[in-house]
Amino acid sequence: MEKIPSFTIDHNRLLRGIYVSRRDTTPAGDILTTFDIRMTEPNRQEALTPRTLHAMEHLAATFLRNHPMWRERIVYWGPMGCCTGNYLIVQGAAEPAEIVGLMKETMRFIAGFEGEIPGASPRDCGNYTFMDLEGARKAASCYLGEVLEGIRPENLVYPI
Repeated sequence: MEKIPSFTIDHNRLLRGIYVSRRDTTPAGDILTTFDIRMTEPNRQEALTPRTLHAMEHLAATFLRNHPMWRERIVYWGPMGCCTGNYLIVQGAAEPAEIVGLMKETMRFIAGFEGEIPGASPRDCGNYTFMDLEGARKAASCYLGEVLEGIRPENLVYPI
């Protein structure tokens, strides 16, 4: 069986950042860009907890789908199985540099969020108590301050 492209990235050299994971064209001709929002260095830094990622998922998805400029282009936000970041899928052929501002806004929203997490109720979520808001706030703040605020070219292109 052929190895899928995301498993060909050298995770030993992968930094935290924003990367184009893939670009797909639907049968209808729409282009979808999947971004790798890498929040921890794989195999070198501690992974995010599933509870942290679940809280981030609810907060980021809500924020992005309500964003005045991006809402129509947001397809999906969700956690990576390896717990080192999230995937963002947008409509169109976007580049990492184009969404740095959007990710800064998103992480600021999460880092400063107080109150009830949107959709965190038995009616709205299949595992509504499985969330760590403080962990999500801390992870977003760290990613914002340590990566996004001073993002460099090597944080925007996968290592070869």
